[in-house]
Amino acid sequence: MSVSDAQSQTRNDDAGAPNTTALAATAGAVETTGKVPRAVGADRAARELELRRGEFELAAQLGHIRTMTSAVATTAGSTAGVTLGRRQVTRLEIDRLRAAEGFPDTLRERVRTVGTAEGAALMSVSPGRFAQLARSGFIVPVRFYLNRYRTVVWLYLAEELRSFAAREPALLAGRFPRPLRAGLEAGEDWRPRNWRCRRIGQLLHESGDPWERAAIAGCVIDPVQLAELVADPYERAYLERLRPDLGQGRPESEAARTAVQRLLVADHPDEIQWHRASLDTLLMAARRTRPAPRPGGSLPHAGDPAPRYEERGRAPAPAPVRGHDFASGREHEHGHEPASEPTGPTGLASESTAVAHEPAREGGRRGLLTRLRVRSRREGDRLHATVRS
Repeated sequence: MSVSDAQSQTRNDDAGAPNTTALAATAGAVETTGKVPRAVGADRAARELELRRGEFELAAQLGHIRTMTSAVATTAGSTAGVTLGRRQVTRLEIDRLRAAEGFPDTLRERVRTVGTAEGAALMSVSPGRFAQLARSGFIVPVRFYLNRYRTVVWLYLAEELRSFAAREPALLAGRFPRPLRAGLEAGEDWRPRNWRCRRIGQLLHESGDPWERAAIAGCVIDPVQLAELVADPYERAYLERLRPDLGQGRPESEAARTAVQRLLVADHPDEIQWHRASLDTLLMAARRTRPAPRPGGSLPHAGDPAPRYEERGRAPAPAPVRGHDFASGREHEHGHEPASEPTGPTGLASESTAVAHEPAREGGRRGLLTRLRVRSRREGDRLHATVRS
């Protein structure tokens, strides 16, 4: 296998195709017992599986522990659904894992994470060669944290490092390929991008709600670009409410929050186009399912037509991009072109359209300034009519 083929295969396998066993439901248990099997919360499940909370969360994300959503009805307009809701583990799943050979050491080893020094020792390479492989995208991190100097420390699965070392021994020794050295000398670093893609893929596999899936795809897009793709302010607000938290924990200091925030936003042109195309596809699917909730009205239902909101002016359409589609798991070529604003009889935007840019307040009423402007305009018209008479 060539270096480029190995790099492409590793990126696709590790970053873009997370383990789908996390979606496996307890249908067999339901059919056997005729009722939903008993389940326990994440804290109790972690204790019974002899895992730390971080190990349990990682095992659930990777699909080693099958989880289910607590039986809470999810309605349109709710702020938490499948992805953001509480996860539980059935008693049958706990018994299955405890009965496995080598429990709990085998399960712990599958979620063991290592840093650069320990990972290099595990692969029998120097820390410098390990960093080259990671920055070039051959090794995909699974987590990160900030040390006391606010430096990002990437963590990798020990199981994946051993598998890579056995699969690609030619990359562990000798001179690093020239094209990859040129990218590293130019400052190329695939670790943040690969981690984002991996985490988004995990969340998409866990969620079945169309609007949640759209919020997941759009959570790494810059807010300015997100406003270009989603012109309707109510849709943007709905996506914000369903937005997942990709980071682990909430840093206390402002400097730490800034460092983490840089890792949560797509920053490479190819990656940005990738996520834009994915969001556009998932957003169209969500609109077909139900419209976003709006103030002053009833909750939308599945099958209701999504209200149209046209943006003033016309934005240039990006060139078609070929990338990975989170919605279908396939590579595709996709472009996006927002619609233009409807105009009045004179060719200019109508006054009602301009006023509609201000969101309605509680109960569907307009804001105070809008009401004052309307009242002032009416009084002026009345005074003008009086003077003419």
